[in-house]
Amino acid sequence: MAIRVLIVDDSATARAVLRDILESDSSIEVVAAASDAYDARDKIVELKPDVVCLDVEMPRMDGITFLKKLMHHMPLPVVMVSSLTQSGAKTTLEALEAGAVDFVPKLHSHIYDSKDEMKDELIAKIKAASKVKVFKKELKQQMYANTTSLAETTNKILAIGASTGGTEALKQLLIGLPRNAPGTIIVQHMPANFTEPFAQRLNSICAMEVREAKNGDSITPGVVLIAPGDYHMVVRRSGARYYVEIGSGEKVSGHRPSVDVLFNSVAKIAGANAIGVILTGMGSDGAKGLLSMRNAGARTIGQDEASSIVYGMPKIAHDIGAVERQVALSKVANAILSFI
Repeated sequence: MAIRVLIVDDSATARAVLRDILESDSSIEVVAAASDAYDARDKIVELKPDVVCLDVEMPRMDGITFLKKLMHHMPLPVVMVSSLTQSGAKTTLEALEAGAVDFVPKLHSHIYDSKDEMKDELIAKIKAASKVKVFKKELKQQMYANTTSLAETTNKILAIGASTGGTEALKQLLIGLPRNAPGTIIVQHMPANFTEPFAQRLNSICAMEVREAKNGDSITPGVVLIAPGDYHMVVRRSGARYYVEIGSGEKVSGHRPSVDVLFNSVAKIAGANAIGVILTGMGSDGAKGLLSMRNAGARTIGQDEASSIVYGMPKIAHDIGAVERQVALSKVANAILSFI
């Protein structure tokens, strides 16, 4: 049965481009297109689509407000389409926090110029979204950081990889860690301009300091470094000091930054002095790298199927024997602390 998609965008050109992209795949059917949130609401009630493809900027009611209402009253998998600007990145992060499954960036100011580049990604994410379990979200939520501390600081390294669904998974994990948790390095699949505002949002709610990584940053207790979008991040060592190196290069496992690149470097440089965590995500990036970490003596954790938005990366890691302990997202922080 085809995946039934509703496109919501105020631009007639954008609606046409998105329809052309999605209908090029025989497993997807565009059941309708809506020009604003009110039109979309009526068509959702009438047509009951499997997935909504939603623009951020719309008249009468913006995409974020509509998404929050939708996830509260009639939860559906939603894939956002947004610009690569700083403001677009911040709005997209709000959308992911509000319940969107994933997003596809517009690589150019005019969507028609992005058509070929975004085609494969949009189709893949619509397909993944159709399999996602979505839940009702309250219109107002407040998160509290963990203010407890470990009895002692530690020089272990915590390496985390995530993709689809990872922005919210990382938030839940990190607010469960104390202010002097191990130095943490993260690869979350994101384009350029998205990782800095993402780090800033996490920094505002976490006990640890969270920032976008810069070349040469030290890995120290109480600090979280997030790989910048479109750049690989690896671990290096100078004496007793661990630090990160940021660089470009070819995509690995289909991604830049790549979780495999990070995990393989951690296995080589830190060995048994590391903990590896693989969270929700589409594809297989990170599975082989996590196996390398485990073979090097690191402790490893994988998110379980029930709590994953997309049980892809953690499933493959589990299937190849890379995961020592598989737990629900709500228990990942405690699993990490039990390894320290």
